[in-house]
Amino acid sequence: MRNRPPLLLAALSCGLLGLSACAGDGPSRPDPDSGRETLFLSPAGKPFHGAEGAPYPVGVWFAEADANHDAKLTKDEMRADFTAFFKTLDLDHNGEIDGIETAHYEEDVAPEVLPRLAQVGGGFPGERAGGRKGGTRRLAEAPVRRGAQGYDGAPLYSLLNVSEPVSSADLNFDGKISLEEYLAAADRRFDQLDKDKLGYLTLSTLPQTPQQIVVEGKRRK
Repeated sequence: MRNRPPLLLAALSCGLLGLSACAGDGPSRPDPDSGRETLFLSPAGKPFHGAEGAPYPVGVWFAEADANHDAKLTKDEMRADFTAFFKTLDLDHNGEIDGIETAHYEEDVAPEVLPRLAQVGGGFPGERAGGRKGGTRRLAEAPVRRGAQGYDGAPLYSLLNVSEPVSSADLNFDGKISLEEYLAAADRRFDQLDKDKLGYLTLSTLPQTPQQIVVEGKRRK
């Protein structure tokens, strides 16, 4: 595994140029080949893949995170979901995610979080590198209208416009993410999603990801 700094340079470039500059060219109309594999990135950054023709996998994540299965996701359940994923990323079990472990996440666990040009092995429209293990996956692409905001990397598959859900939790920019920092990110993201301040989230009121809109159509209010 290469020891390289995580997404800092790519994130700075996207922040300076805007999402559309990082997205590249895209179709002007909805992609007719929208039956490709789908991907959902949880608020914690955990990837959930959906097979062609299967329901968009946001529901798989919600059912996993909803520990008491009451169809309501509370902040405590969100924090537990973040904690569980943190433990899988903390490979040496020292209580923090360092640069090597972040690189493992970006290269092997969820390479789709990076802008396409920054991914290991590169990529072309509709393709995503399969990490250091090789191979590609055909993913449905969100359409980009001419002159409109585009999406690339994590925001394409996420409920929130977060450039990289793991490394962005590093609030003190020391290259390491503690569980405390990760749970603070969980609280912030929960509050952003709980727009009506109900204290819980439901699956039907979650925003759609850009890719979800492609494969399912925009949900009517």
